[in-house]
Amino acid sequence: MNLIRYNNPELGSPLGTFTDQINRLFGLATRPAESFGDWSPALDAFEDKDKYTVSIEVPGLKKEDLNVTVHDGVLTISGERKTEKDVKEGTVHRTERYYGKFSRSVSLPAAVRADKVSAAYKDGVLTVEVPKAEEAKPKTIEVKVS
Repeated sequence: MNLIRYNNPELGSPLGTFTDQINRLFGLATRPAESFGDWSPALDAFEDKDKYTVSIEVPGLKKEDLNVTVHDGVLTISGERKTEKDVKEGTVHRTERYYGKFSRSVSLPAAVRADKVSAAYKDGVLTVEVPKAEEAKPKTIEVKVS
């Protein structure tokens, strides 16, 4: 008799667990939107030799609706998308867009220039750049021949 593992979609799946492990590996602090009643916009985090870049999809928001903070080594992007209009009469047939407050956080390495963080918002995507401190940048060491 073979043992077959059953995955109940309501209880989570191994793929979800794998994704959580990858997020922890890269220092992404995540929280599922459905567990807090909020929504959670998609976020990408990148690194190159000079900086860390975090991009987050927040279409329809104004820059006044967004808040970017760096505190104790954590970059936090938060904001709120307000409903466009309330339906007082008639019937709503479908609502698929998320509204309400959100907050996404990314743990940063200790060696960053928190005082030089910049943020730009274009075409519904907020891009935050966090420069690396000089000691965190890769160094090339010359090999001497004796």
